[in-house]
Amino acid sequence: MERTLLVVKPDGVSRGLVGEILRRFERAGLKIVAAKMVKVTKELAEKHYPGHREDWIKDIGHKTLENYKELEMDAKKLMGTDDPKEIGKMVRVWLLEYITSGPVFAVVLEGPHAVDLVRKISGHTLPSKAPPGTIRGDLSFDSSYLANTGKRAIKNLVHASGSKEEAEYEIPLWFSKEEILAYERAEEKYMK
Repeated sequence: MERTLLVVKPDGVSRGLVGEILRRFERAGLKIVAAKMVKVTKELAEKHYPGHREDWIKDIGHKTLENYKELEMDAKKLMGTDDPKEIGKMVRVWLLEYITSGPVFAVVLEGPHAVDLVRKISGHTLPSKAPPGTIRGDLSFDSSYLANTGKRAIKNLVHASGSKEEAEYEIPLWFSKEEILAYERAEEKYMK
């Protein structure tokens, strides 16, 4: 069994999609072991999107540059730089602003291969690349072009931990041990 963090971002909460989003994970057999509505503080946001994770920041920058290349757009002209680290820093600021802009719904999901399964059900972080049947493919319509030219984060409905290590880092930021409950879902009896 694995645990992972899912955060329904402000766009998902404000659009009334929390139930629809959680339904998809429960239908896939994942168990909700912790859940709460949160107004994210700057302190929590800074820990969730830490500035010291240089590899993560560069990766965001590289993904942005790849996307601009696919769209045949000049990143340097539009963003003022083509340095992946500098672009990643810009995007991080937008992520911090966005996650603190309104209430979110944080959830810990548990199940076999929970990290990978939640990522698959969520779909690609760029909604235009998310296949139909995924949360972002069905329910999100934002684009990196609109977000970057608007100097804001992509409104892609959910955050899902990217790896088991990331989940192990993120879950304690959002939930105390006492808030995470153990119980058995009905279908678990049949999986033993």
